[in-house]
Amino acid sequence: MFVNALQKHNPALIDAALCLHAEGKVLPDSYIIDLDTFVDNAKKIKAEADKHGITLYAMTKQFGRNPFLARLLVEDLGYQGIVCVDYKEARLFSRHGIKIANVGHLVQPPQAMLAQLMRDVQPDVVTVVTMEKAIALSQAAINANRVQKVLLKFYDAEDVFYTNQETGFPLAELPSVIAQMKELPGIRIAGITHFPCLLADKAQVMSTANAHTAAIAAQQCRDLGIEVEQLNLPSMTCCSSMPTLSQLGATHGEPGHALTGTTPLHQFEQPQPETIAMLYLSEVSHHHQGKSYCFGGGYYRRGHMENALIWPQVGSPAVQCKVHNDNQASIDYHLRLSGTAPVGSAVVMAFRTQVFVTRSDIVIVAGIHSGQPRVIGVWDSLGNEVAHG
Repeated sequence: MFVNALQKHNPALIDAALCLHAEGKVLPDSYIIDLDTFVDNAKKIKAEADKHGITLYAMTKQFGRNPFLARLLVEDLGYQGIVCVDYKEARLFSRHGIKIANVGHLVQPPQAMLAQLMRDVQPDVVTVVTMEKAIALSQAAINANRVQKVLLKFYDAEDVFYTNQETGFPLAELPSVIAQMKELPGIRIAGITHFPCLLADKAQVMSTANAHTAAIAAQQCRDLGIEVEQLNLPSMTCCSSMPTLSQLGATHGEPGHALTGTTPLHQFEQPQPETIAMLYLSEVSHHHQGKSYCFGGGYYRRGHMENALIWPQVGSPAVQCKVHNDNQASIDYHLRLSGTAPVGSAVVMAFRTQVFVTRSDIVIVAGIHSGQPRVIGVWDSLGNEVAHG
């Protein structure tokens, strides 16, 4: 999906990956992140958000819930915390002492974790999508002697949900929901959220019906006397989407893919402010009936993986080939490549990722653009450190 963009906009990342692979410092099934470009992307997104008065919560699941990068975003680059899309991510970052901004969107925290969430994690907001969760959260907050701010999610008939992500209150029930929420002493309504609110239409950012539902819900809350501190409209938060977010009245965004320059916008010839900062490294494992197979583990079925670059020998020109996965239900022990290349040949891919659902490692590399790449560290796909640089 991003191979051509990678070659055009960040060839130094490819060169660094090949060098580290040849030296045996990086194993196959590794995502390599160009730290300097990642930081530059984060700064550009933050500057554009500041220009439009939008607060940023960082989303890290796409690059493996990495605590090194999360801490960098919050403590050095001015992001206001991490959005944890599930409770296990919240558990991880809490253990590292990294500020957690939003919990419960997309996955609600389980009942047994609410006490710890209120006592130890104390997020800025918790997204709530059922009255049962609101009641339980209220009691946990009372027990922790605090009032927890919550975001509510409402949906309407034309809204879009990804499969098995269907949640929220019907928009028609908003007055009743608000009235019930006001009766719960341990929580306070801080705003509205939804997902997905922005999508890419080729090289353009388009708002979805969900974004308009969220804006309507926010206005109805104001009409009922609620101070809407947050209108949080995640998905496709990047430099190019800030004007659209501003027009929709958003106060908060949650960049994820933009930090690594891998939103759908980044696959086109038209350059984006962010630069691709991540690639997937593998190597040829074996041959079978005249076909090459490389190590897998990082495949994501919505990643639009199409092409790979292979180097038949160190120093040789790259050969672009097709990546084949004939059965998406299969475990990606290996991926088949068109043509043949010697066993051990380096393979580079670039596609849309959700590293936290893979078996891959994350390798963070600094100094790429000064010609002195060095491995900062290696983490697994769930943010656990594997090795120091």
